[in-house]
Amino acid sequence: MEEQTLIPDPNHNLQSTSPQNPNPSLNQNEIIKVMEIVERDSMAIAESYSSLFSSLRFALSEVTSSTVDHMSCFNDASGRLQESALEAATRGNRYINSCLRLNEEMKDIEGLAMQLYPFILCLLFVTVNIGLSIMGFTLHSPCTLYVLSGPRTG
Repeated sequence: MEEQTLIPDPNHNLQSTSPQNPNPSLNQNEIIKVMEIVERDSMAIAESYSSLFSSLRFALSEVTSSTVDHMSCFNDASGRLQESALEAATRGNRYINSCLRLNEEMKDIEGLAMQLYPFILCLLFVTVNIGLSIMGFTLHSPCTLYVLSGPRTG
């Protein structure tokens, strides 16, 4: 659409009101032409504003829907992160509790090992003695007295 600009005619004055001539000299054809030009310019301006508002409305809806999509994605990601952190904390607690139970059991086994140590030592000595006797050697067992008399307390 081409823009039209009204250029006044220098030979014709539309607003010539002087004390000698009380009636303005207006040509109806020129007034109609000017009004047509003003109407066309007004329509072009209205279409331009309409196009501008349509573009703004579209851009705003794009930004809003993009923001809503991003917020939804962020919500999903933070929810999954929270679930993963909770699961990791639960597994960590189970691991710590298992370690504490194992520590208590090891304390009990340590006491049992201290009680069994003399027997294991004698069993080892007997095994070595049997092996040596097969080869023709003999050893006298220091465990013999212990096995016959039992463990000493104190």
